[in-house]
Amino acid sequence: MADVLSAWPQASVPVEGGNDRYPVRHIYCVGRNYAEHAKEMGGDAEKEPPFFFTKPADSIVPVVPPQVGDVRYPLATKNYQHEIELVVAIGTAGAEIKPEDAKALIYGYAVGLDMTRRDLQIAAREVKRPWDIGKSFAHAAPIGPIHPVTRVGHPSRGRISLEVNGKLTQKGDLADMIWDVPHTLSFLSRYYELLPGDLVFTGTPSGVGAVVRGDLLVGRIESLGELRIKIV
Repeated sequence: MADVLSAWPQASVPVEGGNDRYPVRHIYCVGRNYAEHAKEMGGDAEKEPPFFFTKPADSIVPVVPPQVGDVRYPLATKNYQHEIELVVAIGTAGAEIKPEDAKALIYGYAVGLDMTRRDLQIAAREVKRPWDIGKSFAHAAPIGPIHPVTRVGHPSRGRISLEVNGKLTQKGDLADMIWDVPHTLSFLSRYYELLPGDLVFTGTPSGVGAVVRGDLLVGRIESLGELRIKIV
């Protein structure tokens, strides 16, 4: 028996400090996990259970500093926005995990961008349809190298920021998350078995905004370095 199509390449992300790569299985994202961002998106900052959406594995754009990754401006949008995020890379399977056990699932962390077709997302939200069309598309998830926990531990605080063409647009601290990483993974594992190769984008601070072709974005998270992309 033979495949009727040639298999496409396995999506993967470089591991910091060597030639190893982390194969990507699935991408989960948590929405509105910083209070000020929840407010700017028309929500509130009450500590309600987190909600999740997904992106396909082939939406990643892996970039190794100091390189600048090219990210294509997507189809069908006139309001293409950036969201800088801490990304968690899962290394061990688990379901219905307690928060105090969640760190044992983590392989490492990275700097990522949840790129969003905001006009399409808002239009879908207003008629109570899924967000997929606003969040899931080619080049929707640029990401820097994964830093194994054996080297960086588990960052729970530290500056997170994004600059567009040298101007600071987003800034915050990982400690500002409404739900920290262990609790986020615990909630997520109630709905899905987390498996090696899964990436979890953990939400963004306030200051999200539109970008256009030619813009240079530089995202940084303390202890995890930076991610540089250009919109093309």
